[in-house]
Amino acid sequence: MEEAGKVRAPEELRAEAPGGRSSAAEDALEVSWVQGFSSKNFGFINNHTVCYPCGNYILFLDIETKKTSVLQCQTGQVGAFTANGNRQVLAFSDRKLNPIIYVCTFPELNKLTELKGNVQLDYTLLALSFTGSYLASYSSIPEFVLSVWNWQENILLCSVSQPGVTATSLSFNPMNWQQLCFVNESSITVWHIERNNDEHHLKQNPVKLPNGQDSTSPGEDLFFPVSHSEDQYYGPVLPVSAIAGLVGDEAETFTPRNDTEPSVHPTAHCWTAASEIYMGCKEGFILAIDAKTHSVSVLQQKPPPEYVRKISDVVSYARREEQKKKGGKPEDLQKTALFAMAFCNEGLYAAGREGMLFFYHIKDGQYEMKICTDILQPISSLIFSPDYTILLLITDQGTVYTYKPAHSREAVKLLDACSSCFLAADFLTPGNKYCVSVTASAEVQVWLLEDGTCLSKLNLNIEATAMACCPSSNSVALGTRRGQIYFLDITNAEAPRVVYRIFPSKFPVLSLHYDQSGQFLIARATEGHIFILDARPSKLFQVLGYVVFADEILGISIVSDLKDDTVEVVVLLNVAEVQRARLEIFFLSSALITDNDKYVNEYGMFNASAIRKDKYDLDYPLSSAVRLKDNLVYGYCTRAPFICKYHLSEENKLEDPSVYLSEKRTPSNQFGSGFLCLSPNSRWLASAAKDGVLFIYHTFTMDILAQKHCHSYQGGGIRSMVFSLDGKFILVNGEKDGALVCLKWKKIDNIEAEEADHHWHSLLALLNKSTSDENNVLKSMAEWQLDQESTLESLPEEKFKEAAFKSSSVEVTEDGNITIWYSASTDDMSWIGQIIKKVTREETERFASQKEELQMGIKKLRKTIQKMMHENDQVPDTEKLEQQEFNLDTEEQERTQAEAEQKVATVREEIEMKNLANYYLQNVIKHECWDAMYVKGRAVKCFHMACEVKNYPLQERSEEELETLEKVLRLQKIETADLKKKNVEIESETVLPEDRGEKAEVMADENASYCLTGSLSSLYGGDTSILYHQWDLHTREQKVNQIVLLKDIIYKVKTAFNKEFDTVVQQKEQEIARVKERNLRIREILAQLDLQVEVWEPSLADDEKPERALTVQDSEIKAEKYLTEQEREKAELLAKLEMERRNAALNNDRLRALNDMMGGMLEVRKEDILKMDISPPPFISKPENSWNEEEKKIFSEYEQKVKELNEEKEKYRGALENELKKLEASIQETTQHFDETVCKLSEKKVKLEMVIYQEELKIVYLVYALLLDEELGTREAGLHHFLVKKENEKIKTARTIQTAKNKIEAYRDTRETATAEEKNLECSFTKHFADVPANLRDELFQLYKHRPKAPVTGMLLGTANPYVDCSGSAEDHKEALTLLMKAMDELDSSEHMPKGLNPSVWEHFCLARRKKVKSEELVKWKDRTLTEMQTFLQRRMDENKKIESQIEAIFQELTWLEEEKMKLQLNLTVQFLLKQGQVELQSADIPDYTDAILINKSVIEELNCAIMAQGEKKIASMVECKDFSKGIFQLEWQHKKMRMQIEDLKQKAQDIVTLPISKDRQLFLTELNYDSNIEHRISVMEQTLGIMDKLHKKNVKHQQKRIKELEKCISLKEQENYELSLELKEMLVSVSERRHIFEAADTQHVSQRIAEQRYQEILKQKHLRGLVKEQEEQFEILQGEVARLRSRTFPIL
Repeated sequence: MEEAGKVRAPEELRAEAPGGRSSAAEDALEVSWVQGFSSKNFGFINNHTVCYPCGNYILFLDIETKKTSVLQCQTGQVGAFTANGNRQVLAFSDRKLNPIIYVCTFPELNKLTELKGNVQLDYTLLALSFTGSYLASYSSIPEFVLSVWNWQENILLCSVSQPGVTATSLSFNPMNWQQLCFVNESSITVWHIERNNDEHHLKQNPVKLPNGQDSTSPGEDLFFPVSHSEDQYYGPVLPVSAIAGLVGDEAETFTPRNDTEPSVHPTAHCWTAASEIYMGCKEGFILAIDAKTHSVSVLQQKPPPEYVRKISDVVSYARREEQKKKGGKPEDLQKTALFAMAFCNEGLYAAGREGMLFFYHIKDGQYEMKICTDILQPISSLIFSPDYTILLLITDQGTVYTYKPAHSREAVKLLDACSSCFLAADFLTPGNKYCVSVTASAEVQVWLLEDGTCLSKLNLNIEATAMACCPSSNSVALGTRRGQIYFLDITNAEAPRVVYRIFPSKFPVLSLHYDQSGQFLIARATEGHIFILDARPSKLFQVLGYVVFADEILGISIVSDLKDDTVEVVVLLNVAEVQRARLEIFFLSSALITDNDKYVNEYGMFNASAIRKDKYDLDYPLSSAVRLKDNLVYGYCTRAPFICKYHLSEENKLEDPSVYLSEKRTPSNQFGSGFLCLSPNSRWLASAAKDGVLFIYHTFTMDILAQKHCHSYQGGGIRSMVFSLDGKFILVNGEKDGALVCLKWKKIDNIEAEEADHHWHSLLALLNKSTSDENNVLKSMAEWQLDQESTLESLPEEKFKEAAFKSSSVEVTEDGNITIWYSASTDDMSWIGQIIKKVTREETERFASQKEELQMGIKKLRKTIQKMMHENDQVPDTEKLEQQEFNLDTEEQERTQAEAEQKVATVREEIEMKNLANYYLQNVIKHECWDAMYVKGRAVKCFHMACEVKNYPLQERSEEELETLEKVLRLQKIETADLKKKNVEIESETVLPEDRGEKAEVMADENASYCLTGSLSSLYGGDTSILYHQWDLHTREQKVNQIVLLKDIIYKVKTAFNKEFDTVVQQKEQEIARVKERNLRIREILAQLDLQVEVWEPSLADDEKPERALTVQDSEIKAEKYLTEQEREKAELLAKLEMERRNAALNNDRLRALNDMMGGMLEVRKEDILKMDISPPPFISKPENSWNEEEKKIFSEYEQKVKELNEEKEKYRGALENELKKLEASIQETTQHFDETVCKLSEKKVKLEMVIYQEELKIVYLVYALLLDEELGTREAGLHHFLVKKENEKIKTARTIQTAKNKIEAYRDTRETATAEEKNLECSFTKHFADVPANLRDELFQLYKHRPKAPVTGMLLGTANPYVDCSGSAEDHKEALTLLMKAMDELDSSEHMPKGLNPSVWEHFCLARRKKVKSEELVKWKDRTLTEMQTFLQRRMDENKKIESQIEAIFQELTWLEEEKMKLQLNLTVQFLLKQGQVELQSADIPDYTDAILINKSVIEELNCAIMAQGEKKIASMVECKDFSKGIFQLEWQHKKMRMQIEDLKQKAQDIVTLPISKDRQLFLTELNYDSNIEHRISVMEQTLGIMDKLHKKNVKHQQKRIKELEKCISLKEQENYELSLELKEMLVSVSERRHIFEAADTQHVSQRIAEQRYQEILKQKHLRGLVKEQEEQFEILQGEVARLRSRTFPIL
């Protein structure tokens, strides 16, 4: 183990520094120690050392000594990391572009190899095999590549890409390195590494995880169903991918949303000694996965005994109560989610978020659980040491525990690091012994500066933002986001404590700074506030005052003048208006402490004269600036990577604008935003940026003194850095990498070191007295109790602000007095709040009398105004004042009115937007449902019945639809014409009698029925003649065209009905008009008869006039109509004109007189007879006995007139009543007749609906057929795509099989050679030791056969490792051979030498035995390799068979699909229209029509006609046969006569035949010139004989010459054969020599290739010889044929 704190960075791991920096600067600084924590990657590197990455470093922690060593990655941040404690090897990757994997050894920390792949960005996971030199890696975006390496030989064995798959863990099977477990958030995959000698292949085996309900049912293959089911009515049932229309890879993996079940989510896994995988899930299950069969089983908890159950219940209850107290949700321990697992011989250790370590004893699919220990922190991972004696428990909070299972004790804390990133670090006075760090969660840690040992830790559980150490005391100031500043006492480094808290303001504290003398603490807060505090504990860290800047503060730099006792504060501001930086410098003196009240105002702000502000505008925007003496300023530029040097003098200042120019710009060779830091002696300037590289410059020359790549850009760069007071150490912490690095000088100029040391001693001499006094005061201070503020501090930021807002309020009493400003206590109130409260209270006390006088005046004024308002209510309306005129505060009134108008405008805008949305929705609905309708939907109702008929709303057909219809009609006409032509041709071939054809046509016409068309649409306006016949719809185009034609028929049927409907609607409107006309007369009659009877007035309902819904009548609006100003004026003008018209009518005397005298009529109408009345005579009031004669006569005349008038009235009344009855009867009759018409229309509508449904049913059948055809086509395309994939796989597998076979054959020869050599060694034993006596030779032979015990790897001896019997690799074979050779050393010792044996013979024997052992081990390893290759070949052959079976299944399904397509085209769905009762059967047994064939009736009729025609032909032929048989008897006697004549002729012919006639006789008889012919033939034959004799002699000579030549050739061949026999002997000798050389050189595969080539050449020559021989035979045959033809053609020759 290295020295603690020593950092190793091997030369092999060094990389070129960014920017090409010098090596001298790089070597000037070295890392003293590193602290940090990474909960993701932990591992044992040996039995007592753990390692983990942190930033750019890998830390090694010794469990026993607690010492730490460091390995630095020079190329940046450490990425993926893994370690193997058995081999003491670790591997990690960097995070640069094109990252590299480094493999190093421990404890030497030497780099073994670099693995360079094709990864572009980053590696996410690394895993080392348990045995062997194998490494698995997984990269992130964009490759997502899983790779397996042989890191010892630097070879990439195999890799596979998984696009888009993000992994969470990766591990080798410890028992078999050829198995990998790959886990992501929702799945797990077991990868098998198959090896074929030097080839490696990754085979994926996904594991089907159960769902969240503990169900492990196997999933159904949706792409290849188990069987092809077929519905008798709806056709075949296809997979969902075909139904969804998917083709390609999507179709194979498609799963409907309803069928997908969420599986469990893996959280942790581990391998067992039986090559099983135990896996924990978020859902609380524990799964057991078989790596061979990939089956999954859910482990069930075994019911515990009663007493154990009671103990478990008690523990669970206690745990839940504890969780409730903490405010958390109680968790069930029986179903906990496991996030960490570790396997050992005894069982399984697991842990989760509960912080408890569980032990599971698993047997037969059940487990028993017990709690081992409880650390009360969430456990993220469990790791066993290589010897399985220590179990490491890593938590998310930075704590690491060790647990020894053998002792069953409590877990022991090993490491207590910070859980969050470091926020800041500083040196504790005097700066050479201790340093302090703080994290974002306010974990304060005190470190020993020498070796980085953590002395103490204090957790405040608040959100920290800044930290600084005081130079004048051992106190530490800690700023928070809430605005408080905590002060810690670290006089005792092992026991830090909080002693005080200051609450300057509620603004978050951004940074804290001390001056070098330790007098002032400068706190920078948000909103431009800077607070100045007294840094001494003796003054209780008093707040002296604050300064506010208008612009954003970027940074603060402190310059202390110890001689003048002044402090300069340099504030860097970000001026938003201009792209430049601004420096504002103010001065602090000791007088601010002694007499603070003189320099601050009443609100605690410093006066401008007290701090003397200076302002400087610089020419570049800066992110950081520091000031030296002599007005020198260095700034880090934000726009370009350089450092600017400014001299704040008038010489470097521009006049317009007033800007200071930089004297010098030094390139920083850094990127990203950065900052500057000055050393205490102001001689060194440090520059840090986002790239993580630290530069140290000399402040005078700006030369680079040192540089260090201590952090990386991936980790956010450097957050902060600080120099120690003596300048020997530098603390640097990263932004996000969680590393705190302590640097120290390795190479430094002596002058610089002496200068820093001198400054440090002078500063200590100045601070020693004050430091001791302040530390004494600090020790005497009581510890601050944090429990009081725990509630407030634990609130989130929003709640805290709300609580702070509620704590401050203003309460106004009834009399208007302000009673309180802040209702919170002083402890919860900030320093600024307390000052404001104090000032407010003083102002209230000072102006109390004035406030009372003002309140009294306000009360009097209020009473006066109330009295005036009361008087204003009593006066008339014309004299009243408006309410707003009594408002004295017009501004408030205007503000209130403006707010009200704004709210009204907002509400109006919302209403308008809502109305606009409704209007848009109305327009959309109106356009789609009304405007787009060519025929609007409406209804017609009966007058006296509840009967209603609606028309068919129709949209106007588009041009595209009309063009399609026209195209289909043209095509149909063409097909019809073509069909007629073919029928004519067929009929012409099968000619029937004309009368028969006419009869057939008549029968067909008579039997024509609507049954076959399947609908009655032709009766209701549809033309079915244009349709295809239902038996002819075989192709897709025909079905599509049929759908178009059917839709056209439906449209025509609806159009025809709509025309009839419109006629009925017009009829109803006419009837209503007639009824209204008659009702006018009825009302007149009723008025004349003075009868109060309600007249029936028919009208159109809303359904009959749907356009009414589109207009709103004024009567429908219940709210008052809103009128604009113009509409209101117009309405008033119209009302005024109407009033004037009425007044003018009333002032017309002529009309008024006419109305008074004659009711406004100039003559009496007959209709007014009933209103006529005869006035009685004036004497009617007198008694009748007092009347005179004249009066009686007048009275009788009066009675006569009255009688006549009454008779006239009765007569006229009767006429009116008769007329009224006639009118009512007429109305009743006409309306009832109309109702009957509507009823008939309704009945027709029902039938029409039936017809439309019939046509729509046809369309549905056709659409379903098209859909099924499309699904079959999709399925066929998907199968073809899958077939192509499988064929490619088959080709690839076949090539692999052939390659494997060739390799096996070659390797088998090698193995046989090794076996032969091993046997030869045993056979040659007697030959080599022939000189040894027989008894000794036998004893030596026994020793020759003796072997030591099987060696075991040294790292596994005496351990409880469950993976001891793991399978080996090539490296394990070499290691085992090495161990065997070491074991042979004992057998080779002289103790085992037989007595009397020569030592030289013994040495020779030992060498021979070692050679024999090596040969045996080599043969064993080759046998194992050969077996593995054969296994690989067998797997490939099995895969090939599987692929062949899949291809065969695909072909079968394709055949089935073709059959189904043909069946779909031929087996049509035909719709029949049958009458009721036509399908009734007499018997109960229904015949089986499965094999029936549906044919057209015309076919039967044509067949019957053909049968009848054939029958008639048969009868005619029978009559003809009868007539013909009569002539037979007449011909019989002729036959006998002719037979006799034949016998006579035969006898004569026989006589002629018996006469002998030769050829010469024939010639003599036939030839005219017989003698001359004979002479010519003789002369020809003589010439032929002469020619043949010459030819024969010539041939004899030629053959004799050829015999001589052949004899010469035979002699030459015999000589050549003799020479070849001699050469053959020499070649046999050389062949035997070459065979021995070949066997020794092991070049059999080369010879086999050559032999194969020669064999192929021999075969080729043999084939060619065979062809030559065949051609020679054919040539000879052809020659013979030619000769035969020549002799035949030219017989003379």
